[in-house]
Amino acid sequence: MADREKRGLTVQVHNNNINKAWRRLKKLVQEDGLFQEMKEREYYTKPSAKRRKQRDMARKRWLKKKREMEMNW
Repeated sequence: MADREKRGLTVQVHNNNINKAWRRLKKLVQEDGLFQEMKEREYYTKPSAKRRKQRDMARKRWLKKKREMEMNW
């Protein structure tokens, strides 16, 4: 992982197979979280809005976990 940070994301194209290389690059970008970071940096979000979003997401996770626990009970 540290080696990737130094050289960036690269994908080699073999036998002119651009589609396979494109899918691999998209997977690497998704795993590194670059796409999500670009979306977050596209617009400024106030700190209070960030906290509210995190709180709402935590509540959703908790309700989902609670629902799953009740179903298994």
